[in-house]
Amino acid sequence: MNDIVEVTDERARSLKNIGHVSYLLHLVVAIGAALPGVQASIVLLIVAFVLDMVKRDEARGTWQESHFRWRIRSVLWAGGLYLVTLPLYLLIIPGLVAWWLISIWFLYRIIRGWLNLSNGTPMPA
Repeated sequence: MNDIVEVTDERARSLKNIGHVSYLLHLVVAIGAALPGVQASIVLLIVAFVLDMVKRDEARGTWQESHFRWRIRSVLWAGGLYLVTLPLYLLIIPGLVAWWLISIWFLYRIIRGWLNLSNGTPMPA
């Protein structure tokens, strides 16, 4: 049985605003990672990640819960992929290709999620 928690308009708006801020911070980092020589601070990513971790319980049972899960998983997967491909950086070109591919994938996840949030639709499971 799928229980959907009823939320007030104010709470729903607050969660959506948090989502917009989080997606914006993720987007800045993702663009910085995808463009050579443009590196945004990892602090922005950490702030967005902590914000999502702290606020995700407030979204539990709502359609916005999927967005918190989506952002958290995106960061964890990207971080894991960067670590796994770390040995490729010794070969320079393969390392740069791996970095770029992971960064483009991360950018795609952020844009897709933000568009769904803006349209008021949940992310797929």
